[in-house]
Amino acid sequence: MNVVAQVFVVVAGLFHVVVFAMESLLFRKPSTYKRFLVKDDAEAAVAKPWAFNQGFYNLFLAAGALGGLIAGGDKGHAIALFSCACMAGAGIVLLASDRRMLQAAATQALPPLLALVLAAAL
Repeated sequence: MNVVAQVFVVVAGLFHVVVFAMESLLFRKPSTYKRFLVKDDAEAAVAKPWAFNQGFYNLFLAAGALGGLIAGGDKGHAIALFSCACMAGAGIVLLASDRRMLQAAATQALPPLLALVLAAAL
């Protein structure tokens, strides 16, 4: 995998680590849960178990992307790119589920999508 694609894999992986922290560790803070269109503490309390679980999904995708790069070679890069494909797909699903999440979906999907395109093209 070329270096430019690897940079976007790292960006995508680090973004998903940050999202893990927001969803699994910081979700009950109003400044955090409002980013997910949760209105108040009552809604946040209901959504917290789902957000906690979703955060770990994001952490595992980040581990696949970053771990695949660290492992290197064809198999490691395949794992990294598969993780990026899952990240990009999840961003598309986010946008399809709620158009108000366009910015979040783009932030989630563009770096891994660029990694995939650049890995294939260069």
